[in-house]
Amino acid sequence: MSGTSASIAVLCGGVGAARFLRGLLEVVDAADVTAIVNTGDDTVLHGLSISPDLDTITYTLAGATDDERGWGLAGETWNAMAALARYAEVRPDGSTAAPTWFNLGDTDLATHFYRTARLAEGATLTAVTAEIAQAWGLGLRMLPVTDDRFRTVVTLGGDGHEAGREVTFQDYFVRLRHGVPVSDVRFEHDGAEPTAAVADALTSADLVVIAPSNPIVSIGPLRALPGIDEALRSRRDSVVAISPIVGGAALKGPADRMLAELGVDPSVAGVAGLYAPVASTLVIDTVDAGHAQAVEAAGMHCVVTPTIMSQPGVGADLARTCLRSAR
Repeated sequence: MSGTSASIAVLCGGVGAARFLRGLLEVVDAADVTAIVNTGDDTVLHGLSISPDLDTITYTLAGATDDERGWGLAGETWNAMAALARYAEVRPDGSTAAPTWFNLGDTDLATHFYRTARLAEGATLTAVTAEIAQAWGLGLRMLPVTDDRFRTVVTLGGDGHEAGREVTFQDYFVRLRHGVPVSDVRFEHDGAEPTAAVADALTSADLVVIAPSNPIVSIGPLRALPGIDEALRSRRDSVVAISPIVGGAALKGPADRMLAELGVDPSVAGVAGLYAPVASTLVIDTVDAGHAQAVEAAGMHCVVTPTIMSQPGVGADLARTCLRSAR
């Protein structure tokens, strides 16, 4: 690790953010890193409180994730999910009991058991997340963006029978396998606010990095909460974003399709247009070097470097680039 003592706050979604954080922790002390994590994806199934992005980051940084599948734990088994199939034949029409469309592995269930029980005892999600991170031996600070009820709602598009229907993000992403068009995305606040710890991290960190996560449904929920964009704008020169779009496509998930369906150019230039109000620098992959001028025209300093973190060392090099790029 380098000897830097700069504090770094990272705005995070799921897999892309987790891989960037893994690289970042190779070059800075974990104690200097605060991950501010999307909770708009959170859901309740089987009575359990599930926080997919928080868990993806936890498992990845602990070295326990199934990198080939891209989610969940390595060596996972699925006996509980298989056993639920027994009850499908007796489940009354209209009942949502025992769903199997959202896979929860047997080992993964332990995390959800613990989180659910602690929340029922009155603990905040921030406190429970810190306990889970400690249990997995993580040294960074992980903060859910809010302790309040908050969710992402997707309006389905196209001309299918579900067009115009609003669904939760997990319905869209998992049940429908993000295979249907989207006509709108909104965020149900219900008075939700960033925690005091998140607000403090955004103002006190030496550098803020927007991780290579879906700008609409991973970073968008964070920015939708009151005060987040204002905090970023006030320190724009020390905010660096990493494009999740490489060569006009998302490396994982539906970000490119969602951007196009919502009227945003699915390119690094489109990403620059979304982030220019709150970040001064956009880091893009070498594949997109020819679009650097378009990024600059959108009002951002453009840095070109390898960003695909599929090989060892790329994540660490990307983190070093972000540290050097802060203006």
